[in-house]
Amino acid sequence: MQLNPSELARYARHFALPDFGMEAQLKLKASKVLVVGAGGLGSPVLLYLAAAGVGQIGIIDYDEVDETNLQRQVLYGMPDIGQSKAATAKKRLQELNPHINITTYEVALTSENALDIIASYDVVADGTDNFPTRYLVNDACVLCGKVNVYASIFRYEGQVSVFNYLHESGERGPNYRDLFPSPPPPGMVPNCAEGGVLGVLPGIIGSLQANEVIKVLTGVGEPLSGRLFLFDAASFMTRVLKVPKVSNVEITELIDYDQFCGIPKQSNTRKVKEISVQTLAQLQKAKADFQLIDVRQPYEYDICNLNGQLFPLNDLEKFIPKIDRQKQVIIHCKSGARSTQAIEQLEKQHGFTNLYNLKGGILRWAEEIDKNMPTY
Repeated sequence: MQLNPSELARYARHFALPDFGMEAQLKLKASKVLVVGAGGLGSPVLLYLAAAGVGQIGIIDYDEVDETNLQRQVLYGMPDIGQSKAATAKKRLQELNPHINITTYEVALTSENALDIIASYDVVADGTDNFPTRYLVNDACVLCGKVNVYASIFRYEGQVSVFNYLHESGERGPNYRDLFPSPPPPGMVPNCAEGGVLGVLPGIIGSLQANEVIKVLTGVGEPLSGRLFLFDAASFMTRVLKVPKVSNVEITELIDYDQFCGIPKQSNTRKVKEISVQTLAQLQKAKADFQLIDVRQPYEYDICNLNGQLFPLNDLEKFIPKIDRQKQVIIHCKSGARSTQAIEQLEKQHGFTNLYNLKGGILRWAEEIDKNMPTY
């Protein structure tokens, strides 16, 4: 394998690096990297791996670009809203570097397809934002003998590590389950939509993640195997923790990760009672005696609200005494998903029987009742 004249000019600054040079660049060209998630972390990872000259990049993401993504997902722009993330990312990366090959998978990574997809790559960069996929990626990498370069972000904090790294001794380093054998209880850790994330943070952490991928592929430097890098953007404090290989969990097959992470299957979820936005409007007009609860986050409430009581989902337990058990209680969120989760939690754990979900939430209200209401 050789580099053509255009590639020689493009990667000139790499050649000037001590211990890098032509040999490391050729390793990058011969390498295959799968990036799971083309969002906040995936954006900088993909941009820098493509720019660095990784020869084969796989992108797995079935989502579409949303305007709320643009605060941090720098691969995309306003014209891309509503378009496939994977396809849009591929086009952008090909414009950045025409010397690389890109394969897209516009599907969800599941226990049925994970082994087949991951087996084709040398390294996996995990840019996911949920626990089921994070454990799935880890377990599939262990079973396929692939290195898992992990990163995650939340609010002002991020972390990076290298899992299942193959050392010169032939021994594998710790994997994600050595650090976190089991996921936290459902609802304990809010997602980025609920908890927020500083827009620049995925750029910082994703760049560090791309750096670890390049180190693994080239053999230049010391990867973060057996170590977890922690970064706090608010205080600009960093720490590196040791990750021991405890091997308490034997990984022999892929499992049902939604169930493992405490997420009930949709078919097993009892349908909650619902009312339409039209019915709510009628109740408000008639000044009916009911309780309206909003389970979104405070910043969402400040943008637009229906004058309900704000009981955020992640803090719902502390508001239990304030929820009426006698009269009709209507619960809503942005689209109906979080309010459904709140009702299921309240009915199952606290025995409520008088709860109704506002079908379609704020978005449906803005669409059908108050067209002047700002949405987000």
